[in-house]
Amino acid sequence: MSDILRVETTGRIRVLTLNRPAQRNAVDPALARALYDAARAFDADDGVDIAILTGAEGNFCAGFDLKAAAGDAGRDWIAGLDIPPGWSDPVAQPLPGPMGPSRLRLSKPVIAAVEGFAVAGGMELALWCDLRVMAASATFGVFCRRWGVPLIDGGTVRLPRVVGQGRANDLILTGRAVAQPEALSIGLADRAAPDGQALAVALELAESLCALPQGCLRADLLAAQMAPEDLARALTREWASAAMVQAEGQAGAARFVSGAGRGGSA
Repeated sequence: MSDILRVETTGRIRVLTLNRPAQRNAVDPALARALYDAARAFDADDGVDIAILTGAEGNFCAGFDLKAAAGDAGRDWIAGLDIPPGWSDPVAQPLPGPMGPSRLRLSKPVIAAVEGFAVAGGMELALWCDLRVMAASATFGVFCRRWGVPLIDGGTVRLPRVVGQGRANDLILTGRAVAQPEALSIGLADRAAPDGQALAVALELAESLCALPQGCLRADLLAAQMAPEDLARALTREWASAAMVQAEGQAGAARFVSGAGRGGSA
């Protein structure tokens, strides 16, 4: 696997580490493809039971790299992700999403180990995971709200199922930051960890899951999730909705690149 995504296996646990720390592990097209391929490889590997998704050097993921989104490579990547007519089963017909694995439904659990920022598409990646371990000073948030960039990686589908429609409306509409205490209280985070220990807590949780009968665990997990046809329908609806504001999102990405981002004004 490429150096932008570290893949390590410890016993029956696969750890996937986003490794673009200078960009707060923001995902560009190359990382999206690598993460998609790694997620599918994990699901097909009988030698591992649980995956952990985390980020290098103190951040989970700052979303899709808006500098990449404003360039030809990013625009070409997004343009090539159109959902084919009649798509109805993400298991039988897996498709990559902008952030990589966001359109997949895996058969085995994935745990997010969140330090620092898990915002915009990074929050959508954490929501794609089945459980979330959150460090004390970590932050969730739909930060792409300020740039006019829509949620296109299942955020509008999964967030209401995790925290309820009313709380999801609040987070989606305002784009505000969510710290650990609130995230735990509303179910956005499942486990707390001290700063720097999210991966260690996630590994401990993963070990406890590996010790359980896996057939029953996976069957109950799948039964609790959206049916494949419902997930496909919801993701297709989200993608079509986002297409209507494509120009606004491109303008926001251009503002970010021009210097309004990372400490600047929106």
